[in-house]
Amino acid sequence: MAERKPFLLRLDPATHVALERWSADELRSLNSQIEYLLRRALQEAGRLRRPASDDALAQSAAQPTAETSKT
Repeated sequence: MAERKPFLLRLDPATHVALERWSADELRSLNSQIEYLLRRALQEAGRLRRPASDDALAQSAAQPTAETSKT
C-alpha cells in the first residue's frame, strides 16, 4: 500500500455535509472521496501524471488491432 501523509483539513459545515452525502452515495469513506476528487482534479489540470501502468493501457487501447483495421 502507498504511504499516506496525514493532513488536517478544515471545511465549512455545508461543504462537509455535501461531501459526506456524496461519499456515501459512492460507497467511499469521506477521506477516500476527498482524496479521489483531489486526484481527479489534479489529473484534469495536468498537475498530476497518471501512473505508468495507466499510460501503457491508454496507449494500447489507442492502437488499432488487426481486426479493427480491416474495415
